[in-house]
Amino acid sequence: MEKAKLAEKGSRLYTRTLVDYLIKLRGEKSQYTPINVRGVIFNSLGVFLSIGLIVFLSNLYTLPLLVPSLGATAILLYSAWDSPMSQPRNIILGHMVSATAGVVTYYFMGIQWWSIALAVSLAIVLMTLTRSLHPPGGATAFIGVYTGQSFIYIFTPVALGAIFITVISALIINISPDRKYPYYWL
Repeated sequence: MEKAKLAEKGSRLYTRTLVDYLIKLRGEKSQYTPINVRGVIFNSLGVFLSIGLIVFLSNLYTLPLLVPSLGATAILLYSAWDSPMSQPRNIILGHMVSATAGVVTYYFMGIQWWSIALAVSLAIVLMTLTRSLHPPGGATAFIGVYTGQSFIYIFTPVALGAIFITVISALIINISPDRKYPYYWL
């Protein structure tokens, strides 16, 4: 009799846990704010200038895959400038740490499907440990292995590009009286 009661109790607990889990997948109501047309115009100008400079660097170093990584950074900078992941420390250090993960992984492991996965995983671990989490850094690590980069990749074009895009965004974002960037540098 005791076994039956325990089994029934366990079954109810499992069912309740499953229902709670499925309810969480539903999400919450949207929290969209009204669109600020002036902000959209400033963002467009900033993205144009930032990505234009990044494309110039990309062509200079014949590294076209750099553009998507820093393009994702531009989206964060101009659409979520107040996020911790968009602050200068996270952008610059996050890209540099990720580039290091990519280059070191390539140096020791070569270009394999698993070495690319390892580099991105290592980048996430290192960004977390250095408190510099920046999601586009995963692409920076991927590019480092996939294109077989040397250690110079960490400083130029990656660090240089991250610094340029951060400085340009600070200049553009602060034109608007409603916005302040950055919240902190370090």
